[in-house]
Amino acid sequence: MSGPAPAVAGCRLAVRRELAALDPGATVMVACSGGADSLALLAAAVFERRSGALRVVGAVVDHGLQEGSEAHTAHVVEQMAALGVDETAAIRVTVDAGPGGVEAGAREARYVALAQLAEHVGAELVLLGHTLDDQAETVLLGLTRGSGGRSIAGMRRAFESGGVVFARPFLEVTRTQTEEACRAEGIVWWSDPHNADPRFVRSRIRHAVLPVLERELGPGVAAALARTAVSVRADVDALDDEAELVLEGARREGGWEVARLAALGGVPAVQTRVLRLIALEAGALASDLTRDQVFALADLLIGPDEGRQIQLPGHLTASRESNLLRFRRTGESG
Repeated sequence: MSGPAPAVAGCRLAVRRELAALDPGATVMVACSGGADSLALLAAAVFERRSGALRVVGAVVDHGLQEGSEAHTAHVVEQMAALGVDETAAIRVTVDAGPGGVEAGAREARYVALAQLAEHVGAELVLLGHTLDDQAETVLLGLTRGSGGRSIAGMRRAFESGGVVFARPFLEVTRTQTEEACRAEGIVWWSDPHNADPRFVRSRIRHAVLPVLERELGPGVAAALARTAVSVRADVDALDDEAELVLEGARREGGWEVARLAALGGVPAVQTRVLRLIALEAGALASDLTRDQVFALADLLIGPDEGRQIQLPGHLTASRESNLLRFRRTGESG
């Protein structure tokens, strides 16, 4: 008796490794858009639930950004039920484009909704269908923005949002493999037209940039970019952990101790991380906070402090007063 197709086996193995730490009876939720990646993920999770030892919930988020999205959502719910999930869930969200654009707004709304759904159904883990190819695109996108090691580190394999753990089992599985897995199991998937829309940078990277790199530099560029993300992620996480410790050590009533922050000048990789965390905690907009602005905060720590201020995105003003780095809403008196 022959086993499953290689692509199906690869998808199942990736999911099996992710589910191994869950206790019997636990609930896992799978985010499903109807695309090949998420349907292959859902099918693998249903297969790997160990004969009922785990409860699998399929969830679809309707962003309301395309005509016919309600009908598509209903179709995905039917597909999830047909694949054998224990329960289906669907939710419609309102997307606020904001300063980061439609893609960022949709992503933020989606994660908030998924976290709420996970809490509602009692899921300990939410699985996302991002693949090796998505990771490679993320690394390239980070390189074009020049936003440092954090963006080159790509997407995290696991993270917490809204008190819920999210995981990406397919970061070593290619998009082609998920499509092959769907074909082998007779699953018909949906192709999101946004993924082919050249108005979106990620779409241009997917359909124009990466194919050129593969053609000119040889096959394996996407895999190499994904490996780069893994290598950089360990360093970034270690520096971020150190920054968190320093942040708490410098915290004082009304601000942060300048002397302790200035002492980090010899370790700029930690100092800039600490200052970025402080600015975000004070209310700066993460999507608009630039590297130059973080370096301006570092300059504020040295030299005279009389009247020196830094304007940050989010209508925030930073100043140095009485050996403290302070923040206030722009326009308010100090």
